[in-house]
Amino acid sequence: MKKWLVLLCTVLILAACGNSKDDGSKGNNQEKLKKVTMVLDWTPNTNHTGLYVAKENGYFEEKGLDVEIIMPGEAGANQLVAAGKAEFGIGYQESLTEARVQGVPLVSIAAIIQHNTSGFASPADKKITSPKDYEGKTYGGWGAPVEKAVLSSLMKQENGDVEKVGIVNMGDTDFFTAVKRDVDFAWIYYGWTGVEAELRGEKLNMQYLTDYTEKLDYYTPVLTTSENLIKEDPETVRSFVAAVSKGYQYTIDHPDEAASILIKAVPDLDPELVKASQKWLSPKYQDDASKWGVQDQKVWENYASWMLENGLLESELDAKKAFTNEFLPK
Repeated sequence: MKKWLVLLCTVLILAACGNSKDDGSKGNNQEKLKKVTMVLDWTPNTNHTGLYVAKENGYFEEKGLDVEIIMPGEAGANQLVAAGKAEFGIGYQESLTEARVQGVPLVSIAAIIQHNTSGFASPADKKITSPKDYEGKTYGGWGAPVEKAVLSSLMKQENGDVEKVGIVNMGDTDFFTAVKRDVDFAWIYYGWTGVEAELRGEKLNMQYLTDYTEKLDYYTPVLTTSENLIKEDPETVRSFVAAVSKGYQYTIDHPDEAASILIKAVPDLDPELVKASQKWLSPKYQDDASKWGVQDQKVWENYASWMLENGLLESELDAKKAFTNEFLPK
């Protein structure tokens, strides 16, 4: 009798364990995913669409990752990634170059946009059609030394004097509000603010940085991680970049669908702006590169030499250590 009782108990226990395993299989699979944090550089926009596509379409999960996309907060993406508080971030070649020279162990692992799409913008009625016209006008920026250096670099080509430009910090003020109230021109990314101007029916005059020197055709933005993560967990870096690459390739091939994914993820965004911006930006992610994300050492060297010439760096950059293409899918 006791033997049968023991056998019965054993069967019941095994059955219970089997049922528990079946009921929790989904949860267990979720637990197997490696949790990583991705820090944006700014509020979500079409620069980031590939990340949201990778998350929504399950590309991260396919690579064994559970990715949380967060806002930078006061610390900023560079600081969080460098300190190991987040595995990945969105940065810019200009800030990463400064960080590297100062000994901060950040590495760019993919170029999100192949060429610099930024420039100085102003309402057409301001009649600012060239850098020479900046004289006597007020520029609205965010208080970084690089801004005056870029203004000076462009103005010198037309014998303009940057000291005749009023420079104010407009902080988070909306571009369209600022140019009506406080400033004459500002530094924008055309893919977002320029497209918004088109939708508003407001004509802008643009001076793109790349029209004046190839040294200002740098990568902005870029995907970043830390030297420490690359050394200790290269497979996570490889998996993350593979999923993100797939997300941006989908965005290149399906801009309208990708825009819808971004809108779903961030419903506060203006759907019309997102759709129009995505249509404009999608061909520019890869542009003339062999594949999305690839970076050229010459681009890093050119911009670093420009920064050094303009007193923005304390010493030369070791460009080979600032970026890598090794994690991009073959």
